[in-house]
Amino acid sequence: MKTLYMTTATNHDGREGHVSSDDGILDLDLGKPGSGEDKTNPEQLFAAAYAASYGSALKAAAGNQNIDLGDFTVTASVELGTNEEGEQQLSLTLDSYLPGVDVETGEELVDEAYELCPFSRATMDNMDVTLNLLLDEE
Repeated sequence: MKTLYMTTATNHDGREGHVSSDDGILDLDLGKPGSGEDKTNPEQLFAAAYAASYGSALKAAAGNQNIDLGDFTVTASVELGTNEEGEQQLSLTLDSYLPGVDVETGEELVDEAYELCPFSRATMDNMDVTLNLLLDEE
């Protein structure tokens, strides 16, 4: 693999600790999901990172077809649960809002973006992923 970018983040004390990046831009206290604390958690960070990466992949897929996506959005919903063996596992839903795009084109873009996205490729066959296409009502 040819490296395009590398970063490092360090965590202290797990889910309820602290995480920071090597450059100091990311510097956050973490809280347990559902604790009511005013702190982020790993699932929120993963959702934000996945939404951004997948959004860039959507732009690339649209660019491949000379399509202007306009004011599109990607919402990533991450669910933490347990599998049949009682082990923790993540699942993901990606809602892609593509205004002004027809259903057939939208489905092609969503599928192509999933293939292009490095987060998708890293997690493929390791977690349940649902891809939703959201369009304007006509």
